[in-house]
Amino acid sequence: MLPRGRPRALGATALLLLLLLFGFFLFREDLECERHERGGSGAFPCVLTPRIPLDGRPRGAAALDGDPQVDHRGHNRSDCVPPRPLPPKCELLHVAIVCAGHKSSRDVITLVKSMLFYRKNPLHLHLVTDAVARNILETLFHTWMVPAVWPQVSWIPNKHYSGLYGLMKLVLPGALPPDLARVVVLDTDITFASDIAELWALFAHFSGVILLQLDRLRQAGWEQMWRLTATQELLTLPATSLADQDIFNAVIKGHPGLVHPLPCVWNVQLSDHTLAERCYLEAADIKVIHWNSPKKLRVKNKHVEFFRTLHLTFLEYDGNLLRRELFGCPSPLPPEAEQLQQALAQLDEEDACLAFRQQQLTVHRVHITFLPHEPPPPRPHDITLVAQLSMDRLQVLEALCRHWPGPMSLALYLTDAEAQQFLRFVEASAVLSARKDVAYHVVYREGPLYPINQIRNVALAQALTPYVFLSDIDFLPAHSLYDYLRASIEQLRLGGGRKAALVVPAFETLHYHFRFPSSKAELLALLDAGALYTFRYHEWPRGHAPTDYARWREAQAPYRVQWAADYEPYVVVPRDCPRYDPRFVGFGWNKVAHIVELDAQEYELLVLPEAFAIHLPHTPSLDISRFRSSTTYRDCLQALKEEFHQDLSRRYGAAALKYLTALRQP
Repeated sequence: MLPRGRPRALGATALLLLLLLFGFFLFREDLECERHERGGSGAFPCVLTPRIPLDGRPRGAAALDGDPQVDHRGHNRSDCVPPRPLPPKCELLHVAIVCAGHKSSRDVITLVKSMLFYRKNPLHLHLVTDAVARNILETLFHTWMVPAVWPQVSWIPNKHYSGLYGLMKLVLPGALPPDLARVVVLDTDITFASDIAELWALFAHFSGVILLQLDRLRQAGWEQMWRLTATQELLTLPATSLADQDIFNAVIKGHPGLVHPLPCVWNVQLSDHTLAERCYLEAADIKVIHWNSPKKLRVKNKHVEFFRTLHLTFLEYDGNLLRRELFGCPSPLPPEAEQLQQALAQLDEEDACLAFRQQQLTVHRVHITFLPHEPPPPRPHDITLVAQLSMDRLQVLEALCRHWPGPMSLALYLTDAEAQQFLRFVEASAVLSARKDVAYHVVYREGPLYPINQIRNVALAQALTPYVFLSDIDFLPAHSLYDYLRASIEQLRLGGGRKAALVVPAFETLHYHFRFPSSKAELLALLDAGALYTFRYHEWPRGHAPTDYARWREAQAPYRVQWAADYEPYVVVPRDCPRYDPRFVGFGWNKVAHIVELDAQEYELLVLPEAFAIHLPHTPSLDISRFRSSTTYRDCLQALKEEFHQDLSRRYGAAALKYLTALRQP
């Protein structure tokens, strides 16, 4: 678990801009360095970082950007830095990041991973976001044990590819907590190659005045200064093209004494308009890589393969490995983490079902809306298809999108590396990339068993329509099912508070290629010809027998069926229906328990006469193979079922006795 003192981080634009501006309080001169250059007494040795480039001219970030901060001898004063110790081991370092939208929300995770990998200090990450990023990152950092976020306004018209929030760093002194004295501001598109404490230590170069830098900026009227400058610039520019960089450059032009550049190894910019290769002699000298070009990893640089490899390492790095305490820096755990540790400590190490118990308690990192998503417009009877899947089921997605034209909420159980493969898979598919009403949520893999109901609950919680179709990823719905279900909800007047679960009859084919029926009549013909079967007819007929397929063949109107033991139909229910029981991990009883819960809460089970979905064949999952081959696995599942019924009895009293009786029947 991450220590509590490390809240979280989001995106921003120029790594060094605020650091440069905070040089304002040096009153233009670095007196000690000047004294050294003049040969004065008491001077400290100037450490030239990075190493001298081939042309013999040391350069800092300002020199690379063309800012006039290099003196007549060609030395960048940011390289003249007195040796300073790293901050105390347990000192809390503050980092601010501005982040907006889905892509930046993904980028910031790689940034945070690179920081956490190298860091030896607690981190407090201040997140400034838009509404989209806030929803994503609050969920992600809460499940990753990292804290909260707050947004603020942007008011300047903007053409920068990062959008309006590319201007947010201008208002950070007002957006950050008023008692915060200093902060490192980062872009989402950077990758650390060293401990951020080294960067934090450079604050000491500002002779202590920087400890009050945010207060001083507020007192100096920073907001009025940049707004006045921006207003003047907008008289000649219809919109900014470089986000806040335009405003910073304009302020610096009018107030050249504001700037004190840092060594450029802390901001090696890989864009088309920088001279990054002059910043260092060896790639290993670099502290921070800044992918500040729309081309990102496709940018040209002689060391780009080295930089790209470093970035991709963190992109695909298992974030679970970064849930670690800092040695020697004790800090209280968040309440959720403390409760989790207590629950884990109470487990019996000799319990044959220990793996099941541990998997139930595992808190998985969750990245909601991993890809761009446009919520559907509100409609009274709209339905979201809800399902979960893993990497081996990606090939079904295109067909599912063709069969279901409505919104979908899909949760994927993936490793960090698989999440990037999934991203490329969607981007390469014209069908998938065109569907903005499909929300993909990544639940990061952890533990030996498949937490199927936890994954389902993530997808269910993110559905935005009044109703949900609780399906499995291997089922293709009838082409007309989406419209038919919405019409059925309206005709049955379910919106008036009637508690009903609409059953969609399930069928299966054993053929990988077959002609999908366009109507109930065609389906019945295939069923009679032996090309289709009722679902699990050969293996588990009890699972769907209560649907009463013989009655369905002739039905012209919805009909009610009664709950029976082991019944697990696919249903349409209101979005606020009971959640799946997370204790059921791996194979067995995960849907059955949910239908029991619906029946216990007195949902009617109504079978729809024109609805159907067909299961496609696939190789058996690892968990079903374990179930079939392991007596211990089956015994543990039985123990979970008994515990589930005990909980039902506590919640529903005598009404739950029928479930216990049914369980004990052969």
